[in-house]
Amino acid sequence: MEKRPEIANSIQTGNFKTNYHDVGDSNKETIVLLHGSGPGVTAWANWNKLFKLWEKDYHMLAPDMVGFGYTERPADISYNMNVWVQQTIDFFDAVGIKKATLIGNSFGGALALTMAIKYPERVEKLILMGSMGVSFPITYGLERVWGYQPSLANMEELLEIFTYDHSFVTPDLIKTRYESSKKPEFHQSFSSMFPEPRQNSVEAMAGNKDYIRDIPHETLIVHGREDRVIPVTTSFELAKLIRNAELHIFGKCGHWTQIEQTERFADTVKSFLGK
Repeated sequence: MEKRPEIANSIQTGNFKTNYHDVGDSNKETIVLLHGSGPGVTAWANWNKLFKLWEKDYHMLAPDMVGFGYTERPADISYNMNVWVQQTIDFFDAVGIKKATLIGNSFGGALALTMAIKYPERVEKLILMGSMGVSFPITYGLERVWGYQPSLANMEELLEIFTYDHSFVTPDLIKTRYESSKKPEFHQSFSSMFPEPRQNSVEAMAGNKDYIRDIPHETLIVHGREDRVIPVTTSFELAKLIRNAELHIFGKCGHWTQIEQTERFADTVKSFLGK
């Protein structure tokens, strides 16, 4: 396999190997970072800017969820939330962590919520960023993300949908994400995950509200006000449902809070975690 920063450590999780990043001080608080569901996404693409800021403060573990990035793709797998939850639990067990704070971005937020509902004893705190997890009418942006067909023009459009400040959408970023998205194994798995009508996939990631109300964990909810992929109203609803939640809205910010507002997001999380 080619050598590149997206490819890091490999560990057996169930019947496949998970590619993951292990960054920071293993004696510090453990954070597991769960990426979103964009085409060509990897844990590295989602989180590497935070690795540099937090490496002295936390122990960060960031896996590629199965179907994304450089985690193995079993030929007979059917992608759904139960599979991703089981992978996360298998990953916890494989790396030897009993409990961790979860940071979930978008799709990863829905995964983090499901973990907190099904395995509350494995979750320390929750941080949800531009998170799915409640029902909403699918946006144009999310329809374009999940219905993506590989081309430079389509990738450029998606990256502009993701961001408020389009200066982040550089030719190099467009090319890098496009090159990842067009890999046959990447696109084959991605295109099978969210079939039409894609509203069904929104509903599949929406938790039962009664279960969400029962989440006991301290929760930080973060959203970009100008998010065109996951509407900011979802975070308002989650903040009402989760009794120990606090909400932080970043203005002039799209779906990628951790990229457009990296240092402010990092500081907000550190304050929430008490560091």
